[in-house]
Amino acid sequence: MLLARRNFMRLAGATALAPAFSRLAGAQDYPTRPVRLIVGFPPGGGTDVAARLVGQWLSERIGQPVVIENRPGAGSNIATEAVVHAAADGHTLLLVSTAHAINATLYERLNYNFLRDIAPVAGFMRVPNVMEINPSLSVKSVPEFIAYARANPGKINMASGGNGTSQHLSGELFKMMTGLDIVHVPYRGAAPALTDLIGGQVQAMFGDMPSSIEFIKTGKLRALAVTTVTRSEALPDLPSVSDFVPGYESSAWYGVGAPKNTPVEIVERLSKEINAALADPRMKARLNSLGGTVLDVSPSEFGTLIADETQKWAKVVKFSGAKVG
Repeated sequence: MLLARRNFMRLAGATALAPAFSRLAGAQDYPTRPVRLIVGFPPGGGTDVAARLVGQWLSERIGQPVVIENRPGAGSNIATEAVVHAAADGHTLLLVSTAHAINATLYERLNYNFLRDIAPVAGFMRVPNVMEINPSLSVKSVPEFIAYARANPGKINMASGGNGTSQHLSGELFKMMTGLDIVHVPYRGAAPALTDLIGGQVQAMFGDMPSSIEFIKTGKLRALAVTTVTRSEALPDLPSVSDFVPGYESSAWYGVGAPKNTPVEIVERLSKEINAALADPRMKARLNSLGGTVLDVSPSEFGTLIADETQKWAKVVKFSGAKVG
């Protein structure tokens, strides 16, 4: 009887360890087929360009194609749900962006909890927005803009690519910290917003760097400042908004996430390969050409960034009163 009990206990122990050994073996063999990197926005935009950059690099490093799969809609929520429900084996990844931190409060009902359901893998790029105006507005600096807005409450129209976008909330954060009365005018995308800003139908915008930089360089728009704490290498002569509004910081950032319970060995492998890209001079130059800077963080540091940004933008969303869904 004692021998039988011992045999049973050995068998039970081996059975309990089997899933762990299976996961370890799967992690060591990873990847065994093409990897999907799901993007919650259409092809051609800044988020898609960022995804294709990191996807191409990973393809070369992990020995399997990284296929970019665009699933636009609902502010990236459709793409996020697809990854939340995917197998946690590292073969389905998510392009993570500032939108995910904003959506936690912007949407009243979500079918997932981002901080709980997505494992942070790595950040790779941070991009400032640009506080920019139509040149017909007679101000040439952030202090002059603040003074003009105080003297003309409700007279400045601020464009954005839509309610709850990074451009919108960068402006709302500015309003919240300065107490200015500026009118938000949402558009269906950044392109029509920029068109009307250039045409003078609206006066100001906190535009994304990749879309705005050529209009700034050709004088069609006047840039007043970047929204990151540090200056941008793409526009080195521009000050930061925080030089005049202490504590102000807003930026778009990009990274990679995976379904929760993805083996830590796979997460660490992907993080290592992405961080190797960020150390490569060619990749740095490509990110700089998009107006971005390297965001080199560990999985845990990237998780902390997402949590901090979620808390920060919750306050701004509530201040603005923006709601979607």
